Amino acid sequence: MSSIQRHLAPAARLATIASASAAAALLAIALAACGSSGSSPSSSSALLGSSVQQDCTAVADVLSDGPDPDADSVGYAQAQVLPLRQLKVSDATLSRDVQALAGAYQAFSSGSGAGRPTAAAAVAKAENSVNSICPQAAP
Repeated sequence: MSSIQRHLAPAARLATIASASAAAALLAIALAACGSSGSSPSSSSALLGSSVQQDCTAVADVLSDGPDPDADSVGYAQAQVLPLRQLKVSDATLSRDVQALAGAYQAFSSGSGAGRPTAAAAVAKAENSVNSICPQAAP
């Protein structure tokens, strides 16, 4: 063996050991990650928030789309009906309030004349109910 090979041999062995150690560490981390994701549903909800928080985020996202409610209240209400009706909300109370809001928006957007103030009051009541669970979700 030449003197160059003798000097490189320990370095090569160290590189091989380091590579093997790094690979073993990565494998251990990957296995730990795979094992923990299915065994602890609370850890995923801790990362994403409670189901009500997730529902509130979804409701707020829907209600943030569409025309400006101050500039075009009828257009805004009309634009919210279908997305609210299609929204899957796991919390029973919030689901009921969201569906009531969709109904109030529908009545407001299709109403006219003398019925509009009554429909507007129903919208305000429904928005307040949603906001009692999801603060500031509804305008």
